[in-house]
Amino acid sequence: MRHGRPPAPLLAVPLVGLLAATALPAPGTPSTAWTGTWATAPTGVPATDSTAYEDQTLRQIVHTSVAGRTLRVCFTNEFGTAPLTIGEARVALRAAGGPATAVDPASDRLLRFDGDTSTSLAPGTRRWSDPVALSTTAGGDLVISVHLPVRTPADTVHPSAFRHNYVAAGNVTGKPDITPTATFTSWHFLSGVAVDRRPGTAGAALVAFGDSITDGSSTQIDADHRWPDLLAERLRADGRWADTGVLNAGIGGNRLLRGPNPPTGSEAEAYATCFGESGLKRFDRDVVSRPGVRAAVVLLGVNDLGHPGTTAPADEEVSAAELIAGHEQLIRRGHDRGLRMLGATILPFGSDTLGFRTPEREAARRAVNEWIRTSGAYDGVVDFDAALRDPACPERLLSAYDSGDGLHPNDAGMAAMAAAFPLELLR
Repeated sequence: MRHGRPPAPLLAVPLVGLLAATALPAPGTPSTAWTGTWATAPTGVPATDSTAYEDQTLRQIVHTSVAGRTLRVCFTNEFGTAPLTIGEARVALRAAGGPATAVDPASDRLLRFDGDTSTSLAPGTRRWSDPVALSTTAGGDLVISVHLPVRTPADTVHPSAFRHNYVAAGNVTGKPDITPTATFTSWHFLSGVAVDRRPGTAGAALVAFGDSITDGSSTQIDADHRWPDLLAERLRADGRWADTGVLNAGIGGNRLLRGPNPPTGSEAEAYATCFGESGLKRFDRDVVSRPGVRAAVVLLGVNDLGHPGTTAPADEEVSAAELIAGHEQLIRRGHDRGLRMLGATILPFGSDTLGFRTPEREAARRAVNEWIRTSGAYDGVVDFDAALRDPACPERLLSAYDSGDGLHPNDAGMAAMAAAFPLELLR
């Protein structure tokens, strides 16, 4: 979906023992004793994006899903073409009741990297900070401040944070508040936050793997109304799964089978890079490698159907069989790493304003959804389609859940998606 600018009872096999399941150690995870509390999926930027920082501090806010007493932060230069130099980085709790740029001074912690207060990340790499003692609450905000002392192109980014973040002059990482020189709504050079597992808890993580609908497109800025955030609220409120992290690996415009390929001369050349690598290519990085991951729920395919002819070449039209084969590959790879794999049905887009719908694409969507529901290939199914479609016209989103483009759910639709996830999946 450009999506970027760019539902419902459980069906099939119930997922048993998620929290007791054992995932194999994954490359890049800080320790098997850690659980992801927040994550985002990075992309590159278009060649025309000249954004760069020099002797500036980025103050960025992330929303936790599970509590801990100690944490680590993952920084990333995965799409950089030059080393990423971090002069200093700090983490703190957001100040209660203060300005958005303010932190609680008592909670401020300096981050180190193998004991050093600065580090350099080679292009194509990411790095976890050393552990730092800081008690965090589930559903709270962490503020991560990073000083970039040398000119740093902003070429590893999560484009759509649906969160205001801030730039300030100089190294002000340790200041309780800052004076912003700019505001942006993306995350730069961040990949995840992990917390220690509390004694006596299983401390598992569920990864939501998807496109802009999972990323939170069209939701209220700074409200954390993405459906994975709202699902994390449900888990905390229920109590039985209060130690389950919910990690968002959605990217606006993302496709399951192919990466960005904007037609020459099209407007999409200015933004399609931000759609990210294909789901098949990024699965290991954005799902398997997450700390404590035990399961993933996959909501991908609508952009594979809708992009050809607009933001992708017309000859990249896909069939239901091709999408099903892609899902089957994800399932095999997840199972090989000890993960429980959950399939989510593709939402309707019969009244979209972006040119997605054709009769053939609607038929393919229904065929893929029927396979997800009935094949038993996934370990469990979340029927988002059933939860959000209009009963009087199943090809369309219910108007109460439509953001206005016929494709993306609004905040109420996100809440309906979170409510449609059967908590019995985690029993």
